[in-house]
Amino acid sequence: MSAWILLRGLTRESRHWGTLPQRLTEAFGGARVLPVDLPGNGEFAALRSYRSVADMVGFARLVAFERGVPGPYRVLAMSLGGMVATDWAQRHPHEIESLVLINTSMRPFNPPQERLRPQAWPQLMRIAAHWRDPLGVESAIHALTCNNRLTLADDLDIWVDIRRSAPVSRINALRQLLAAASFRAAPQPPRCRALILSSAADGLVNPICSASVAAAWHAPHRQHASAGHDLPHDDPTWVVEQVRDGFR
Repeated sequence: MSAWILLRGLTRESRHWGTLPQRLTEAFGGARVLPVDLPGNGEFAALRSYRSVADMVGFARLVAFERGVPGPYRVLAMSLGGMVATDWAQRHPHEIESLVLINTSMRPFNPPQERLRPQAWPQLMRIAAHWRDPLGVESAIHALTCNNRLTLADDLDIWVDIRRSAPVSRINALRQLLAAASFRAAPQPPRCRALILSSAADGLVNPICSASVAAAWHAPHRQHASAGHDLPHDDPTWVVEQVRDGFR
């Protein structure tokens, strides 16, 4: 059975997946699930982030190889991670069996104002200005990316601990943002199966981005009615159900 590779987004790491890895393992009969942190995040927080998605692909491939996880892979990725997964599938098609992309965006399918909602910019600027305030930053990120706030207090306790144990530097955050902004997917769709998931109430990335990618690739697109940008946080059960139904 093919292993799952999980890739998170801008400044996020494996621990931000919450219960999703375990849920995927159970849904797919004990399949191996390997969350991979991008350089500058999580276990690789001490490294300098790359300024290109292509270099991030090379890093993720190396991690999977060194962990002894053979391909071809099923890759579930969100946001910046979705760009890395797409580039991986387009550059090395024999290594990727299927893609699940969550709330991602990319050129040439999406213009800048859709890839990052203009109304999110003031909040992002405040986050950047207070980058060394763990509680303030994580509270702002939660408000911007999560619509399910039933576990807000617990979430913030966990996220602040993550930030303190593996802080992402401001320069690494900027380098990741530049990599995302400059990424352009190849015009042809990936050769593998792809499933596009999005959140209708995403306050960070316009969900039309996912719809445009799905239309260009002739791929199925399923949309959650109320979740925010961090769909795996807001409704992990729904995510796993869509993946399981899409790849039976």
